[in-house]
Amino acid sequence: MTLPPLVDPAETLSNRERERTARHAVLAGLGDQGQRRLAAARVAVVGAGGLGSPVILALAAAGVGTITVIDDDVVEYANLQRQVIHRVDDVGAPKVASAVRAATALSPETRIETRRERLDADNASRLLAGSDLVIDGTDTFETRTVVAAACAALGLPLVWGVIQEFHAQVTVFWTAPPAGVPAVGLDDLYPAGSADDLPTCAEVGVLGSLCMTVGGMLATEAIKLITGVGEPLLGRLAVVDALTGAQREVPLRAASSAASPAAVPPPPAEPRRTAAPEVDLEQLRAQQSVGAVVLDVREPHETATGVLPGSVLVPLGELLADPSLAGADRVVVVCAHGIRAHRAADALRGRGVAASVLAGGLARWQS
Repeated sequence: MTLPPLVDPAETLSNRERERTARHAVLAGLGDQGQRRLAAARVAVVGAGGLGSPVILALAAAGVGTITVIDDDVVEYANLQRQVIHRVDDVGAPKVASAVRAATALSPETRIETRRERLDADNASRLLAGSDLVIDGTDTFETRTVVAAACAALGLPLVWGVIQEFHAQVTVFWTAPPAGVPAVGLDDLYPAGSADDLPTCAEVGVLGSLCMTVGGMLATEAIKLITGVGEPLLGRLAVVDALTGAQREVPLRAASSAASPAAVPPPPAEPRRTAAPEVDLEQLRAQQSVGAVVLDVREPHETATGVLPGSVLVPLGELLADPSLAGADRVVVVCAHGIRAHRAADALRGRGVAASVLAGGLARWQS
């Protein structure tokens, strides 16, 4: 459904800004008034990483008046595969500094306010207060829960997206929407505790180009809310599968509504099964001593830094394509954190292989 514009329009645009945003002025339904709404808007972006980077670029290019960027982290070299506002020369510098440079270069009249703080339950309301809406670009559900709770307390709409591997979800949460519009919150999609064990992108990977796709979707949802154009994803969940190029929509309703029960789709990444037993390092060595194969499913650049003695090295993608590469009927699967090992073990157990997993991966046992 369409919603009333979230922001009153600014009185006027400068001639330079009017020229810069001329392609918006001729968009039916947006036009000059919509552009002036964008100029008056205050948007908080939590996180300047894989999702926050394209969001910041898109909002600045669109002419959003004030963007508050909240991030306490510094740029790492491994960020550059997907965090497109940062450059090689930014490595070691605060991410919020990259945000200022990149956004200002696109839109000189956009004000970039930075908050180099880690958002938590104690400061979330203070950091988000005064915004018209919030976009969550964080990468842990612990922080996402805090952001959602603060938005609910402040009555702010929350544009929300999550991405793992080749999959993503995008929606809008708003617990205090305009009269007659059903409220929807994060708990209606992921009830408390249901997503605590989802892996991070450091553990399972993320397609860099998908971050830009999803970041663009998040920015578009914000623009629709600010200007009142189109139909925001409030009460609807967009599910994106980059591998097939498919996007589908799932209805989302408040869990308390008997007439419209909440639709809770699976997480964006393939959920980890718990059927495969886990072993500790001592048990792994005991099984290896009686003939079990230790199967390391990490990538070559990871195994180059060291492996368990006697390991067979088969990257996960190759193993999933051809499980016979395990070459044994009893295996203990290892990876960095255990996530990929569980996927491999599930595939092998489906082929009749007795597969177990090193609990917590090599990271837990490195010492």
